[in-house]
Amino acid sequence: MSRGTLRILLGAAPGVGKTYAMLEEAQLKKNQGIDTVVALALDHGRKDTAALIEGLEVIPPKIVSYRGANFEEIDLAAVLARKPQLALVDEYAHTVVTDSGSNGEDQPRRKRWEDVEALLAAGIDVISTLNIQHLASLGDVVSQITNTKQTETVPDEVVRRADQIELVDISPELLRQRLSAGNIYAAEKIDAALANYFRLGNLSALRELALLWLADQVEDGLAVYRNTHGIEESWPTRERVVVGLTGGPEGEVLIRRAARILARVAGGELLGVHVRAADGVRGESPRDLEAQRQLLKDLGGSYHSVIGEDPAQAMLEFARSANATQLVVGISRRRPLARLFGGGGVGAKVVRGSGDIDVHMVSHPMGGRGVRFQRVGDLGRRRVLLGFALAIVLPALIETALVQWVPNSFVTDTLLQLSGCVLVALVGGLWPALLAALFSSLLLNFFSAAPTGTLTIADPENLLALIIFLGVSAAVAVVVGLAARRSRDASLAGAEAATLTELARGALGGEDSLESFLKQVRENFRVNSVSLLSSPTGATPPDWQLEASSGENPALSPEEADNVEEVEPGLALALNGRTLDAADRRLLVAFGAHLVALRQRIALNISRRDNVRLAEGNTMRTSILRAVSHDLRTPLAAIKLSVSSLRQEEVHFEPADEAELLASIESSADKLDALVGNLLDMSRISSDAATPLLAPVRWSDVIDAALGHGGDGALPPAVRVDLPANMPPVEADPGMLERVIANIVENALKYAPDSDVVLVGSVGGAGSALIDGQPASELRIIDHGRGVAAEDVMAMFRPFQRLDDVPAGTGVGLGLAVAKGFTEAMGGVLEAEQTPGGGLTMVVRLPMSVGGARQ
Repeated sequence: MSRGTLRILLGAAPGVGKTYAMLEEAQLKKNQGIDTVVALALDHGRKDTAALIEGLEVIPPKIVSYRGANFEEIDLAAVLARKPQLALVDEYAHTVVTDSGSNGEDQPRRKRWEDVEALLAAGIDVISTLNIQHLASLGDVVSQITNTKQTETVPDEVVRRADQIELVDISPELLRQRLSAGNIYAAEKIDAALANYFRLGNLSALRELALLWLADQVEDGLAVYRNTHGIEESWPTRERVVVGLTGGPEGEVLIRRAARILARVAGGELLGVHVRAADGVRGESPRDLEAQRQLLKDLGGSYHSVIGEDPAQAMLEFARSANATQLVVGISRRRPLARLFGGGGVGAKVVRGSGDIDVHMVSHPMGGRGVRFQRVGDLGRRRVLLGFALAIVLPALIETALVQWVPNSFVTDTLLQLSGCVLVALVGGLWPALLAALFSSLLLNFFSAAPTGTLTIADPENLLALIIFLGVSAAVAVVVGLAARRSRDASLAGAEAATLTELARGALGGEDSLESFLKQVRENFRVNSVSLLSSPTGATPPDWQLEASSGENPALSPEEADNVEEVEPGLALALNGRTLDAADRRLLVAFGAHLVALRQRIALNISRRDNVRLAEGNTMRTSILRAVSHDLRTPLAAIKLSVSSLRQEEVHFEPADEAELLASIESSADKLDALVGNLLDMSRISSDAATPLLAPVRWSDVIDAALGHGGDGALPPAVRVDLPANMPPVEADPGMLERVIANIVENALKYAPDSDVVLVGSVGGAGSALIDGQPASELRIIDHGRGVAAEDVMAMFRPFQRLDDVPAGTGVGLGLAVAKGFTEAMGGVLEAEQTPGGGLTMVVRLPMSVGGARQ
């Protein structure tokens, strides 16, 4: 069965018309003869949207009750049984509400995108809707822009798997007009929405986020296309500026210059790349590189490190792989004479090979002052060729000069020719020096050794001198060659050590994940993709599974890879893009060892968290058992005593006595109910099962329920409420917030029995009413009792803590712990302050609602 296709309609904010566009597409598909059903489409009371549903087949949704409210959810089984060609599913990121159990505890809930996955797996095509605020990677950004915390999110990688993502867009001004006209929210919510979430600046920022995120997805698709078709030329679809870093102090100048270039455009990227030569670099400064890494991070860029034989070529390959449009490199540090004979340095090579990438040669204080960083590895092809040239020219020049100015001087001729051979050895190494020694010996024999003009030697001493000359020249050449090879080995080891230091730095800083590690492998070895493949131990043949990857078109088995490194049985690194040489393979082995350590560290962290959670659970269970054994007995004993007394037939109670016994039963049962409720709530909080169902909530409505208003609207004694008129709603779970307020007020009345308790509301925007630096709304519950010492405030919120360890009868010390847990689960803050003049003030701070609608 083929998998269905997914099309997501993405919007910047509620009300842009995603559901409307989805239904319009459904009407079009129906007219084309495509079997289409509406699995779930929410019109939010909008007449135009509701009209589009008419004429479409609708699978009746399930009605789910949750905490006194009814919700519409997809009847997944009915849709799968109907099996249409196309299904419409609104609100892709929504948390599915399920029925509550008989014990009042919420059952595990799933996400709507998981329902969509089930439909796709059944071969059903799906069209769904999504707001940019629901993407997990943008949650913190949206919170900063809109001053609201988004709890319903969907992982970005899930959205990226969609076959098509289409932006539904209107201008912020038009969206505000639609809101003002009542086409988005009900009339009573319009003013608050316009003043909060739907401010013009908010909508403009959200629109830009949506456009940039979608542009990134298009860019990823373009990268896949270019890689599939083998296109290496840069396509300047977006400004990407790559800065070449050498490890010297001039890197900061280059980075700032690149940032100024990028500041002229919107949506660009800044990438810094340090090319570590495979044959080593002497004198690169780790301190300077670390400072430049931090500067790139501060400017919104990213730091990369690669290894390459030729720094210019490696830099160009990196720039092309990143689809860079501009390159920033520094002018050569070589002196003018050195540039004349050395080809202009790395910058000149980059310019010559840049092709369609613009190159900026930036001046800096180190330019022209001499090369502080010299490559120290093998002599290099240029020096060897120069050595061979000197091996031919230099002996001939020396001999010509001697024949003219110092004729018939065998000793002088020999010493000068030996000096020339040493010079050739220092420049070109072993083979040029041997050639120079052989050529010089022939010249000495012909022009200086008697009889001259022939290759015969008459004097045995001259023969011995020539043999010694050849031996010394060869020895010097061998020593220079060995020194060059050892220098190269040391440089390679230094380069590998520097690269592994980068890995160790990430490990010590806790920055490593499998994905970031594989990305670093891909960049260091300049390959197209890296795969981490795993196979169950003992599987024959191995059943390779893709555990993690980086890059496009990763290998799914070792047979598909250009390079494979089996780091341990059943675990392999597979690289595609080029065949690695011996030096790279040796470094890849070291990367493999780090990978094993990284996986072990990740497993240990998971195990440690599980152990911590298990220990916390054990502590909680022990405390609960202790509380049950002591504090449950008192109300149970009171209930049993009162009931036993009332059941005695031989004793007749007066009406007042009977009423007192019944009141004792009721009071004890209430205490028991509250205690059991707190124990269950604390258990949910400690096991992360307290999942709030957020909705717009007004403080006044929740306070009424929490304080137990009677039918006459009277408040409990000693409690006074002072809320400003027209306070905007907060984003909260009504049931949880009710418990929070009830527990705090109960605690205040318990420990400040002779004091009034005042509930005062305020709206954020200034002062302390902030959450993560953004305006919020808060409720202050003030008493003038004995208060709590500053050093005891933190302990006050811990489970099973009571003021001064008050003995049994005043509760088990769970009320404030439950209140704090519920508040934080809703994205809020619960704090305690000293009341001026004595007493305690509890502050409940929650993010303000955007108006209540989810779309």
